[in-house]
Amino acid sequence: MRHVITLKRTPKMWIWLLSILVTLFSIISIGVGAIYISPIKVIAALTGMGAEEHLFIISNYRLPRIAVALLVGSGLAISGTILQGTIRNPLASPDVIGITKGAGLAAVIVIILFPSSPTIVLPIAAFIGAALVAVALYLFSYKRGIRPATLALVGIALGAVCNAGIQYLMIKFPLDANAALVWLTGSLWGRGWDEVAGILPLVLILIPVTFIFAIKLDILNLGDDVAEGLGEHVNRSRVLMLILAVALAGVCVAIVGSIGFVGLIAPHIARQLVGAKHSYLLPISALIGILLVLLADGLGRGLIPPIEIPAGIFTAVIGAPYFLYLLRRESKVK
Repeated sequence: MRHVITLKRTPKMWIWLLSILVTLFSIISIGVGAIYISPIKVIAALTGMGAEEHLFIISNYRLPRIAVALLVGSGLAISGTILQGTIRNPLASPDVIGITKGAGLAAVIVIILFPSSPTIVLPIAAFIGAALVAVALYLFSYKRGIRPATLALVGIALGAVCNAGIQYLMIKFPLDANAALVWLTGSLWGRGWDEVAGILPLVLILIPVTFIFAIKLDILNLGDDVAEGLGEHVNRSRVLMLILAVALAGVCVAIVGSIGFVGLIAPHIARQLVGAKHSYLLPISALIGILLVLLADGLGRGLIPPIEIPAGIFTAVIGAPYFLYLLRRESKVK
């Protein structure tokens, strides 16, 4: 028991440990694929001492995928951490409260109804879809004072509406459903340096801003009455944090599709390790989110090469039972 308490009191140790694991997983994942490259050869190629063909594969195909995994994993995990702290609901995450579904509906509309659109239209549409769900979430919740319970329930309802729209389009246009299904499942396949360049500036801006406002999440967790007593403008702070969460989730989903449950699982594991203080919870959640995406993508490439399984399938396999476990635990607590 004392050992567990000691670990919880050393969040910096967890940051270092998880950073080492991320580095190791990244090196291993770079080598996984139709052409296997051992970790030693990966390191040699990255340091300029490896085979030229290995360097070509790594720099043009594997490395950008790892970069996307780092950015998407951290972005989705931090988005989930913000939502759970803002809504004060441990079951909240981008995919649970409808943000991912909004992006998915917009993406399916583009894929099915406008198949000849330029490539750049799809991520833009997905981001707009996520933003529209967030706006609707705010408008439907505003009259009740943007209470956490109202936000969660309205988000679930909006997600159900978006999901119904997705199902209708796929039934209406069955011949075009395959491309939509691949996007909805979530995959890092085919992601290159262009996608990295598209997501990198936004994530590098949004994540530091989130860290700056971490204290607001700590205050919101104390409850509305206590937060207002401490001089915090609760509704304004909640809206600000929701904007950050939606922006992060929207950017990530726009690039890789609907990789689910990362924003749900990562904050919970992080909370078990370092508690609820967001100055530690946010970076720990980001590192765990990265590990989840790296593991899912690596398994997808390595199980039956050259066939690739979408990473979203593995996160769903892990996340769905975990969500049911959390749901059961919360019902017992209540």
